[in-house]
Amino acid sequence: MVGDYTVSDIYQGGYSSLNPDYGSVFTGYRVEDTSTIGLSTDPRTANILKDVSEKIAPGIKNIELSLIQPEILESIPKQHLEEMNRLAKLTGVDVTVHGPLIDASGVTQQGFEDQQREIAERKIISAIEKSHQINPNGNSPITFHTANQLPGARYAKTKEGEHVEFMPIVNQETGQISGVKRDERIHAALNEKGEIEREMYGVDKKIKIMNDTQWDESLQQLIIPKEHADRILAETMPLVAQIPVNKKGEPIPLEGAQKDDLSRFRNAHEQLRDVNMHLNSIFEKAYKIYEKEDNKKGIEYLKKVAKNYQDNFVIEDKKTGMLRSDPKIQSVAMQGFMENLRIDKLKERKINAPQVLKSAEKYALEKSHETFGNAAWQSYKKFGDKAPIISIENPPAGMGLSRAEDVKNIVKGAREQFINNAVNKGMSQGEAKKKAEKLIGATWDVGHINQLRQFGFSSEDIIKEAEVIAPYVKHVHLSDNFGMENTELPMGMGNVDLKEIMKKLGKKGEKAKKIIEAAHWWQHQQTSPVNVSLEALGSPMYSMNMGPYWNQAQGLQQGYFEGYGMMLPPIHYETFGAGFSQLPTELGGQRQGGGGRMSGRPME
Repeated sequence: MVGDYTVSDIYQGGYSSLNPDYGSVFTGYRVEDTSTIGLSTDPRTANILKDVSEKIAPGIKNIELSLIQPEILESIPKQHLEEMNRLAKLTGVDVTVHGPLIDASGVTQQGFEDQQREIAERKIISAIEKSHQINPNGNSPITFHTANQLPGARYAKTKEGEHVEFMPIVNQETGQISGVKRDERIHAALNEKGEIEREMYGVDKKIKIMNDTQWDESLQQLIIPKEHADRILAETMPLVAQIPVNKKGEPIPLEGAQKDDLSRFRNAHEQLRDVNMHLNSIFEKAYKIYEKEDNKKGIEYLKKVAKNYQDNFVIEDKKTGMLRSDPKIQSVAMQGFMENLRIDKLKERKINAPQVLKSAEKYALEKSHETFGNAAWQSYKKFGDKAPIISIENPPAGMGLSRAEDVKNIVKGAREQFINNAVNKGMSQGEAKKKAEKLIGATWDVGHINQLRQFGFSSEDIIKEAEVIAPYVKHVHLSDNFGMENTELPMGMGNVDLKEIMKKLGKKGEKAKKIIEAAHWWQHQQTSPVNVSLEALGSPMYSMNMGPYWNQAQGLQQGYFEGYGMMLPPIHYETFGAGFSQLPTELGGQRQGGGGRMSGRPME
């Protein structure tokens, strides 16, 4: 040590080119086959021919058309799609497509709408057809996000474990979206320590309480009008029974009190009819929900309740519009009907109240199954074995349906929908399953899932997500970030643990095309991310798929401007003969004589 300096403070020179892990950008994951690496286009332009021509100049063999904005996709003429196909053939480039950001579930800012789901399905089919026009040989992935506008659950990872802080919920009848938060409830009771009793209510528990309360209130609202009708009927029935009738059994024209009594009697009948109508509406709601949930126990119980009600209640006479049974009998039947539908009766049989309020993400899953499955089937019907592959991607963590389990469930559900469609048209179950697994899979975006870090998740948690989706992967998107914002940098420049993620994705991830998405690098650095990405992925320089690797490029070159820049002036190397070109001519160099000690003249 001399003064304040130690040997470690002095520039140690370039890294050895023999070190295969050279460089700070290298992620530790090595892409052995560079033919799987690709680059995405600028999502802001419809001039795909110009953009692709520029981006394939470095020798990229895979290009992904980033057509995420629906209006951009619709701005591309069909002639340009055909020309894109010719350009791909001419250059030997394989073209994939990132389809428009569409909510397959049909959700909008106003909530869920069945018509919007149908529109989304048609838009997805249209994008698939354009993708096939670009690559008619088929089996090329076209990526769609699981969701776009759907609000997502807000997770938290603490020492106590993972839990949901906020859950968007949907009213299945109206399609309206609201939300429920996890919070602490204080009870009017003391615990064993003499302190006020506190209990944490998770979102699932709160949704169940809300459903139970809503169901109970829907029945309670019928009690008052029914009791009012019962009272009027009890008062007026003896009086109406004394009213004379004609030969047809119709009351003769009345005046005064008898006319008022008959009017009140008939109004009470109408009120009972309203109660009956609302009871049937409640019953219908319950039955539809149980059917949708495949709640066999709930369905069987409702059948018994309906049979009991039918046996005890006589329907109205279609000719007269009057109820043909004694009003007291009708009232007893309605009372029994309401009693059998009450929460306590359902709980006795271990049946949940109909879940009118439901997790919006679970609801969206069911709708998305239908959309993607139908779109894949229509694509197969039109293009057969050359149909594009629908690859469903995880959006940025925090948005709806962004976890691995969500993507997995959509893929599985879409495949089941495809199989059902195919079997209904005569295809065997086994063949339909093979087609579904071939044509529907997942795109795993390593940058999107890394944003779970903002909720307290660790790298290990994120790696586990990759393990869940691994069996379904068809395509991979590569972008790096620090887990806080949806930024797109080249790999190796954030904290995405690509090496471990790719280990979990296994052989399917290795074979899949890996598309570099680095929009923010383009925007701010204004240079291509290809070079730094090749370094980060440690890909081989030559086609033999062996060293040297791109991450060793600096170690091989050892130029004056590598590393920290120009450390020593060129004259140093010229003077002391570090390069052959500066040797005197008699030693094979190019330096001409000038009178110096290496002037080129013989020494005297």
